Amino acid sequence: MPYREKKVEKKYYSIGEVACMFKVQPSLIRFWEKEFGILRPKKNKKGNRQFTKEDIETFKTIYHLVKEKGYTLQGAKERIKESAHASPEKKEILNSLINLKNFLIELREKL
Repeated sequence: MPYREKKVEKKYYSIGEVACMFKVQPSLIRFWEKEFGILRPKKNKKGNRQFTKEDIETFKTIYHLVKEKGYTLQGAKERIKESAHASPEKKEILNSLINLKNFLIELREKL
């Protein structure tokens, strides 16, 4: 039986890695961090941002509202505030739908 290497899941991602995931400039991430109080990555001793999976999910929500849905920054802030009161099940369904949409868009581009 061949040896299988376990896939190691990272605990923290750099701003460059997050920027690459969303195809945006790191400056946009820093700007949204200032604009949206809910986006708070940790910083190491050097001051480099360290994003967790939760931070990336938060960024994904902001990205979806602003870049995909066309919300203004103020509109996105209000929408996020409203959704903070939503049930965890509703958030999970919304995230699943967003992931499905992104998958379908990617699939369409490959065809």
